[in-house]
Amino acid sequence: MKDISVVVPSYNEDESLPELEAWIDRVMQENNFTYEVIFIDDGSTDKTWQVIEALEQKNENVRGIKFRRNYGKSAALNVGFEAAQGRVVITMDADLQDSPDEIPGLYSRIVDDGYDLVSGWKKKRYDPITKTIPTKFFNAATRKMSGIQLNDFNCGLKAYRHDVIKSIEVYGEMHRYVPVIAKWAGFKKIGEQVVEHRARKYGTTKFGMSRFINGFLDLLSIFFVGKFSKRPMHFFGAMGVLSFFIGFFMTIWLIAEKLISIARHLPYRDVTNNPLFYIALIAVVVGFQLFLTGFLAELVSRNSPERNAYQIEKEV
Repeated sequence: MKDISVVVPSYNEDESLPELEAWIDRVMQENNFTYEVIFIDDGSTDKTWQVIEALEQKNENVRGIKFRRNYGKSAALNVGFEAAQGRVVITMDADLQDSPDEIPGLYSRIVDDGYDLVSGWKKKRYDPITKTIPTKFFNAATRKMSGIQLNDFNCGLKAYRHDVIKSIEVYGEMHRYVPVIAKWAGFKKIGEQVVEHRARKYGTTKFGMSRFINGFLDLLSIFFVGKFSKRPMHFFGAMGVLSFFIGFFMTIWLIAEKLISIARHLPYRDVTNNPLFYIALIAVVVGFQLFLTGFLAELVSRNSPERNAYQIEKEV
Protein backbone atom coordinates (compact mmCIF):
# COMPACT_ATOMS: atom_id res chain seq x y z
CA MET A 1 0.00 0.00 0.00
CA LYS A 2 1.31 3.44 -0.92
CA ASP A 3 1.65 6.11 1.75
CA ILE A 4 -0.58 8.69 0.05
CA SER A 5 -3.23 8.88 -2.64
CA VAL A 6 -3.97 12.38 -3.92
CA VAL A 7 -7.41 12.67 -5.52
CA VAL A 8 -7.83 15.71 -7.79
CA PRO A 9 -11.23 16.41 -9.45
CA SER A 10 -10.58 18.44 -12.59
CA TYR A 11 -12.91 20.35 -14.88
CA ASN A 12 -11.37 22.51 -17.62
CA GLU A 13 -8.07 22.90 -15.77
CA ASP A 14 -5.59 22.03 -18.55
CA GLU A 15 -3.40 25.05 -17.75
CA SER A 16 -2.91 24.28 -14.08
CA LEU A 17 -2.46 20.48 -14.07
CA PRO A 18 1.20 20.28 -15.21
CA GLU A 19 2.27 22.76 -12.53
CA LEU A 20 0.16 20.99 -9.89
CA GLU A 21 1.58 17.55 -10.77
CA ALA A 22 5.17 18.83 -10.63
CA TRP A 23 4.51 20.50 -7.28
CA ILE A 24 2.97 17.35 -5.79
CA ASP A 25 5.85 15.22 -7.08
CA ARG A 26 8.43 17.57 -5.54
CA VAL A 27 6.72 17.46 -2.14
CA MET A 28 6.48 13.67 -2.23
CA GLN A 29 10.14 13.25 -3.21
CA GLU A 30 11.34 15.66 -0.52
CA ASN A 31 9.43 13.69 2.15
CA ASN A 32 10.18 10.20 0.77
CA PHE A 33 6.49 9.33 0.40
CA THR A 34 5.30 6.58 -1.89
CA TYR A 35 2.28 8.00 -3.64
CA GLU A 36 -0.24 8.07 -6.45
CA VAL A 37 -2.08 11.02 -7.98
CA ILE A 38 -5.54 10.29 -9.37
CA PHE A 39 -6.82 12.99 -11.72
CA ILE A 40 -10.55 12.73 -12.49
CA ASP A 41 -11.53 14.56 -15.67
CA ASP A 42 -15.12 15.59 -14.95
CA GLY A 43 -16.23 15.90 -18.58
CA SER A 44 -13.89 18.75 -19.50
CA THR A 45 -14.32 20.53 -22.83
CA ASP A 46 -10.72 21.74 -23.06
CA LYS A 47 -7.48 19.70 -23.24
CA THR A 48 -7.59 18.47 -19.66
CA TRP A 49 -7.66 14.78 -20.62
CA GLN A 50 -4.79 15.12 -23.10
CA VAL A 51 -2.76 16.79 -20.35
CA ILE A 52 -3.58 13.97 -17.91
CA GLU A 53 -2.52 11.36 -20.49
CA ALA A 54 0.76 13.19 -21.02
CA LEU A 55 1.39 13.37 -17.27
CA GLU A 56 0.65 9.65 -16.92
CA GLN A 57 3.24 8.88 -19.58
CA LYS A 58 5.85 11.02 -17.82
CA ASN A 59 5.15 9.95 -14.21
CA GLU A 60 4.27 6.36 -13.29
CA ASN A 61 2.59 7.61 -10.11
CA VAL A 62 -0.10 9.45 -12.10
CA ARG A 63 -3.45 7.83 -12.90
CA GLY A 64 -6.36 9.30 -14.83
CA ILE A 65 -10.12 8.69 -14.96
CA LYS A 66 -12.30 10.40 -17.57
CA PHE A 67 -16.07 10.93 -17.32
CA ARG A 68 -18.10 10.98 -20.53
CA ARG A 69 -19.80 14.16 -19.33
CA ASN A 70 -19.77 16.58 -16.42
CA TYR A 71 -21.22 14.95 -13.30
CA GLY A 72 -19.91 17.32 -10.64
CA LYS A 73 -17.30 17.33 -7.92
CA SER A 74 -19.09 14.84 -5.65
CA ALA A 75 -19.18 12.19 -8.39
CA ALA A 76 -15.51 12.79 -9.17
CA LEU A 77 -14.54 12.40 -5.51
CA ASN A 78 -16.63 9.24 -5.12
CA VAL A 79 -14.94 7.59 -8.12
CA GLY A 80 -11.55 8.78 -6.90
CA PHE A 81 -12.22 7.28 -3.46
CA GLU A 82 -13.09 3.95 -5.06
CA ALA A 83 -9.80 3.95 -6.97
CA ALA A 84 -7.53 5.24 -4.17
CA GLN A 85 -5.24 2.71 -2.49
CA GLY A 86 -3.11 4.95 -0.26
CA ARG A 87 -2.86 4.66 3.51
CA VAL A 88 -3.88 8.31 3.66
CA VAL A 89 -6.04 9.96 1.00
CA ILE A 90 -5.64 13.67 0.29
CA THR A 91 -8.19 15.58 -1.78
CA MET A 92 -7.42 18.93 -3.36
CA ASP A 93 -8.76 21.17 -6.10
CA ALA A 94 -7.03 21.35 -9.47
CA ASP A 95 -6.93 25.15 -9.70
CA LEU A 96 -3.71 25.63 -7.64
CA GLN A 97 -5.63 27.39 -4.86
CA ASP A 98 -4.72 24.45 -2.58
CA SER A 99 -1.02 24.11 -1.75
CA PRO A 100 0.59 20.63 -1.95
CA ASP A 101 3.07 21.88 0.67
CA GLU A 102 0.30 21.18 3.20
CA ILE A 103 0.34 17.43 2.45
CA PRO A 104 3.05 16.38 4.96
CA GLY A 105 1.28 18.18 7.81
CA LEU A 106 -2.08 16.65 6.95
CA TYR A 107 -0.48 13.20 6.61
CA SER A 108 1.05 13.54 10.07
CA ARG A 109 -2.30 14.45 11.64
CA ILE A 110 -3.76 11.19 10.32
CA VAL A 111 -0.84 8.81 10.92
CA ASP A 112 0.79 10.29 14.03
CA ASP A 113 -2.14 11.99 15.78
CA GLY A 114 -4.69 9.29 14.95
CA TYR A 115 -7.34 11.42 13.27
CA ASP A 116 -9.87 9.81 10.92
CA LEU A 117 -10.36 12.99 8.91
CA VAL A 118 -8.63 16.36 8.91
CA SER A 119 -10.26 19.25 7.07
CA GLY A 120 -8.35 22.29 5.87
CA TRP A 121 -9.39 25.72 7.10
CA LYS A 122 -8.68 28.56 4.69
CA LYS A 123 -8.59 31.19 7.41
CA LYS A 124 -7.39 33.87 4.97
CA ARG A 125 -9.32 33.63 1.73
CA TYR A 126 -8.99 35.24 -1.70
CA ASP A 127 -12.60 34.67 -2.75
CA PRO A 128 -15.07 37.49 -3.55
CA ILE A 129 -17.51 38.55 -0.83
CA THR A 130 -20.41 37.01 -2.81
CA LYS A 131 -18.81 33.64 -2.07
CA THR A 132 -17.44 34.15 1.44
CA ILE A 133 -20.65 35.40 3.10
CA PRO A 134 -22.88 32.48 1.96
CA THR A 135 -20.03 30.09 2.86
CA LYS A 136 -19.95 31.46 6.43
CA PHE A 137 -23.71 30.98 6.69
CA PHE A 138 -23.58 27.35 5.55
CA ASN A 139 -20.61 26.59 7.77
CA ALA A 140 -22.55 27.91 10.76
CA ALA A 141 -25.68 25.94 9.79
CA THR A 142 -23.67 22.75 9.29
CA ARG A 143 -21.92 23.14 12.65
CA LYS A 144 -25.28 23.59 14.36
CA MET A 145 -26.97 20.60 12.70
CA SER A 146 -24.04 18.19 12.74
CA GLY A 147 -22.33 19.06 16.01
CA ILE A 148 -18.95 19.03 14.20
CA GLN A 149 -16.92 22.09 15.13
CA LEU A 150 -15.22 22.91 11.83
CA ASN A 151 -14.79 26.42 10.46
CA ASP A 152 -14.58 25.45 6.78
CA PHE A 153 -16.55 22.39 5.70
CA ASN A 154 -16.21 23.32 2.03
CA CYS A 155 -12.41 23.38 1.88
CA GLY A 156 -11.32 21.02 -0.90
CA LEU A 157 -8.05 20.21 0.88
CA LYS A 158 -8.77 17.33 3.24
CA ALA A 159 -6.99 14.23 4.52
CA TYR A 160 -8.69 10.90 5.23
CA ARG A 161 -7.73 7.60 6.75
CA HIS A 162 -8.07 4.85 4.13
CA ASP A 163 -10.95 3.20 6.03
CA VAL A 164 -13.00 6.41 5.91
CA ILE A 165 -13.10 6.82 2.13
CA LYS A 166 -13.93 3.15 1.66
CA SER A 167 -16.90 3.43 4.03
CA ILE A 168 -18.74 6.46 2.66
CA GLU A 169 -20.56 7.46 -0.51
CA VAL A 170 -20.51 10.99 -1.90
CA TYR A 171 -23.16 12.20 -4.34
CA GLY A 172 -25.26 15.25 -5.27
CA GLU A 173 -23.56 18.32 -3.80
CA MET A 174 -22.44 16.43 -0.70
CA HIS A 175 -18.69 16.85 -1.21
CA ARG A 176 -18.80 19.86 1.12
CA TYR A 177 -20.39 17.72 3.83
CA VAL A 178 -18.00 14.75 3.76
CA PRO A 179 -17.11 15.31 7.47
CA VAL A 180 -20.81 14.95 8.31
CA ILE A 181 -21.13 11.78 6.21
CA ALA A 182 -18.01 10.38 7.91
CA LYS A 183 -19.44 11.14 11.34
CA TRP A 184 -22.71 9.34 10.55
CA ALA A 185 -20.61 6.38 9.35
CA GLY A 186 -19.05 6.19 12.82
CA PHE A 187 -15.76 8.06 12.36
CA LYS A 188 -15.69 10.47 15.27
CA LYS A 189 -12.12 11.81 15.39
CA ILE A 190 -12.43 14.73 13.00
CA GLY A 191 -9.99 17.62 13.14
CA GLU A 192 -9.09 20.83 11.38
CA GLN A 193 -5.87 22.46 10.24
CA VAL A 194 -5.25 25.98 8.98
CA VAL A 195 -4.03 25.82 5.38
CA GLU A 196 -2.91 28.33 2.80
CA HIS A 197 -5.45 29.60 0.31
CA ARG A 198 -3.88 30.85 -2.90
CA ALA A 199 -5.38 33.19 -5.46
CA ARG A 200 -6.54 31.46 -8.65
CA LYS A 201 -3.75 31.51 -11.23
CA TYR A 202 -5.55 30.18 -14.31
CA GLY A 203 -9.14 30.23 -15.56
CA THR A 204 -12.27 31.12 -13.63
CA THR A 205 -14.33 29.50 -10.90
CA LYS A 206 -16.68 26.71 -12.00
CA PHE A 207 -19.27 27.20 -9.24
CA GLY A 208 -22.39 29.38 -9.36
CA MET A 209 -24.88 30.60 -6.78
CA SER A 210 -27.12 27.55 -7.33
CA ARG A 211 -24.63 25.43 -5.38
CA PHE A 212 -25.69 27.12 -2.13
CA ILE A 213 -29.34 26.12 -2.57
CA ASN A 214 -28.39 22.59 -3.57
CA GLY A 215 -25.91 22.42 -0.73
CA PHE A 216 -28.52 23.36 1.86
CA LEU A 217 -30.94 20.74 0.54
CA ASP A 218 -28.17 18.14 0.65
CA LEU A 219 -27.43 19.10 4.26
CA LEU A 220 -31.05 18.39 5.19
CA SER A 221 -30.87 15.12 3.27
CA ILE A 222 -27.69 14.03 5.08
CA PHE A 223 -29.19 14.90 8.45
CA PHE A 224 -32.39 12.94 7.80
CA VAL A 225 -30.81 9.91 6.12
CA GLY A 226 -28.03 9.68 8.69
CA LYS A 227 -30.43 9.80 11.62
CA PHE A 228 -33.47 7.89 10.35
CA SER A 229 -32.44 5.78 7.35
CA LYS A 230 -32.61 2.52 9.33
CA ARG A 231 -35.66 3.52 11.42
CA PRO A 232 -37.94 5.78 9.35
CA MET A 233 -40.97 4.91 11.50
CA HIS A 234 -39.34 6.74 14.41
CA PHE A 235 -39.62 9.98 12.43
CA PHE A 236 -42.79 9.64 10.37
CA GLY A 237 -44.58 7.53 12.96
CA ALA A 238 -43.89 9.94 15.81
CA MET A 239 -45.00 12.93 13.73
CA GLY A 240 -48.08 11.06 12.54
CA VAL A 241 -49.17 9.91 16.01
CA LEU A 242 -48.67 13.42 17.39
CA SER A 243 -50.73 15.00 14.61
CA PHE A 244 -53.44 12.34 14.84
CA PHE A 245 -53.93 12.74 18.58
CA ILE A 246 -53.93 16.54 18.38
CA GLY A 247 -56.75 16.33 15.82
CA PHE A 248 -58.52 13.60 17.81
CA PHE A 249 -58.53 15.53 21.10
CA MET A 250 -59.60 18.73 19.34
CA THR A 251 -62.59 16.81 17.93
CA ILE A 252 -63.45 15.38 21.38
CA TRP A 253 -63.24 18.88 22.81
CA LEU A 254 -65.67 20.27 20.22
CA ILE A 255 -68.16 17.45 20.77
CA ALA A 256 -67.94 17.75 24.56
CA GLU A 257 -68.42 21.51 24.34
CA LYS A 258 -71.61 21.03 22.30
CA LEU A 259 -73.02 18.36 24.65
CA ILE A 260 -72.32 20.50 27.71
CA SER A 261 -74.03 23.48 26.07
CA ILE A 262 -77.10 21.34 25.26
CA ALA A 263 -77.25 19.97 28.80
CA ARG A 264 -77.14 23.48 30.27
CA HIS A 265 -79.54 24.88 27.69
CA LEU A 266 -76.90 27.30 26.47
CA PRO A 267 -76.61 28.59 22.89
CA TYR A 268 -74.22 26.63 20.73
CA ARG A 269 -73.24 26.16 17.13
CA ASP A 270 -72.88 22.95 15.22
CA VAL A 271 -69.50 21.28 15.32
CA THR A 272 -69.20 21.48 11.54
CA ASN A 273 -69.69 25.25 11.67
CA ASN A 274 -66.63 25.67 13.88
CA PRO A 275 -63.36 26.36 12.00
CA LEU A 276 -61.56 24.37 14.67
CA PHE A 277 -63.33 21.24 13.43
CA TYR A 278 -61.65 21.48 10.01
CA ILE A 279 -58.25 22.06 11.60
CA ALA A 280 -58.83 18.94 13.69
CA LEU A 281 -59.93 16.99 10.60
CA ILE A 282 -56.80 18.02 8.68
CA ALA A 283 -54.61 17.06 11.66
CA VAL A 284 -56.20 13.59 11.82
CA VAL A 285 -55.81 13.01 8.07
CA VAL A 286 -52.22 14.29 7.98
CA GLY A 287 -51.38 12.19 11.04
CA PHE A 288 -52.75 9.07 9.39
CA GLN A 289 -50.83 9.79 6.18
CA LEU A 290 -47.57 10.39 8.04
CA PHE A 291 -47.99 7.16 9.98
CA LEU A 292 -48.72 5.27 6.77
CA THR A 293 -45.64 6.85 5.14
CA GLY A 294 -43.52 5.68 8.05
CA PHE A 295 -44.98 2.18 7.82
CA LEU A 296 -44.27 1.95 4.09
CA ALA A 297 -40.75 3.38 4.56
CA GLU A 298 -40.14 0.79 7.26
CA LEU A 299 -41.17 -2.00 4.87
CA VAL A 300 -38.83 -0.63 2.19
CA SER A 301 -36.00 -0.30 4.70
CA ARG A 302 -36.45 -3.83 6.05
CA ASN A 303 -36.34 -5.27 2.53
CA SER A 304 -33.31 -3.22 1.46
CA PRO A 305 -30.09 -5.17 0.83
CA GLU A 306 -28.35 -2.53 2.98
CA ARG A 307 -30.67 -3.02 5.99
CA ASN A 308 -27.94 -4.73 8.04
CA ALA A 309 -24.91 -2.93 6.60
CA TYR A 310 -23.05 -1.61 9.64
CA GLN A 311 -19.54 -0.21 9.95
CA ILE A 312 -17.34 -2.67 11.89
CA GLU A 313 -14.15 -1.14 13.22
CA LYS A 314 -12.36 -4.25 14.52
CA GLU A 315 -12.69 -8.01 14.83
CA VAL A 316 -10.67 -10.47 16.91
